[in-house]
Amino acid sequence: MKTTLRTLALILSLGTLSASAEDTLKVADLTFKTAAPWKVVPTSSPMRAGTVQLSVDGAEKPLEAVFYYFGAGQGGDTEANIARWLGQFEGTPTSKREELTAGDKKVALVIADGTYLDGPPFGGTKTPRPDYTLLGAIVPAGDANVFIKLTGPKADVAKAMDAFKALATSPF
Repeated sequence: MKTTLRTLALILSLGTLSASAEDTLKVADLTFKTAAPWKVVPTSSPMRAGTVQLSVDGAEKPLEAVFYYFGAGQGGDTEANIARWLGQFEGTPTSKREELTAGDKKVALVIADGTYLDGPPFGGTKTPRPDYTLLGAIVPAGDANVFIKLTGPKADVAKAMDAFKALATSPF
C-alpha cells in the first residue's frame, strides 16, 4: 500500500512538472518558445520544419504558424522571401515591414493584407481568400534563415499579432 501511494505521488509530481515546463520547438540551431497560447501540432508536409497553432476567440479554427528551414545556405535571402510572400496575394497587397530583435539577431517581420491565394506553393489550384493577413518572420539561424508564416482572416490574425511577434523573437 505504501509503495502504491509513493508511486502515485511520484506520478502526480512528474505530471505537475511536465505540465508547468515550457514547451519548445527546435528548428535549425534555434529553439523557439511555444508555450501557451501556442500548441505544437504534427506537421502536414515534409517541407515544414514545425507547426504551431493558436486558438483565437471568435475564429472558426485555430491559426497555424508554419516554420520552414531548408538547410545550410538554402531558402533564399530576406528580400526574395518577402517578395515571394507578397506574390501570394492577388494584385498588390497592403504591406509593411518591421525589424524585431531576438537577442543579438535582427528578425524581419512582414505584415500583408489583401486577397491571399491559398493553395500549393508550386502550381495547382489557388483559392482566393479576401480580407486575409499574412504574418511572416525571417529569423537568422547559424547557417541559413528560419522562415515563419501565418495566414488567416484579417480580424483573427490581428488578435494574434503580439503572440506571433513573441514567438518570432523567442529563440534561444
